[in-house]
Amino acid sequence: MNETILDAIQEPAVSNFVDYGSFLRRFAAMFIDGIILQFGIGIISTFFTSSMVNSFGNLGPNPDFDQLLQVYYGFISFFSLTVVAGWLYSALLESSKHQATIGKVAMKLVVTDLEGKRISFGKATGRHFAKLLSSIFFIGYLMALFTSRNQGLHDKLAGALIYKTK
Repeated sequence: MNETILDAIQEPAVSNFVDYGSFLRRFAAMFIDGIILQFGIGIISTFFTSSMVNSFGNLGPNPDFDQLLQVYYGFISFFSLTVVAGWLYSALLESSKHQATIGKVAMKLVVTDLEGKRISFGKATGRHFAKLLSSIFFIGYLMALFTSRNQGLHDKLAGALIYKTK
């Protein structure tokens, strides 16, 4: 039997929700997810890094346009990798039957819509990219401290709630 960590957890039922996820619990989940993403991206980026180092080493004092373009494409590829990896990690896992990233599973949190149902991949995608707005001065995340259902700006924009499970 090839069972992953997430497969061992059953799909949350609305009756299993205890309370809205607290700011500290959500922050801890985000920290765990950040470590996982950085580790995964670090492994993949070693391939990009070696090609970029070779490109830099070959530049010389007067690089030509093609050499500069190769370095530029290396940076764009690496940046794209981090954006796509973060998006797919959160959107796929939060819209899955587990309704949570690995960090949220560890902190016993699930993402739901306003009715307590699983969110779609599209809604999870919108929630992920709305975090860019929440990141501005961290204000969107701090909103979770002051809203009645502990929603950050990205949760409100996506129509999502974070619950703590039993």
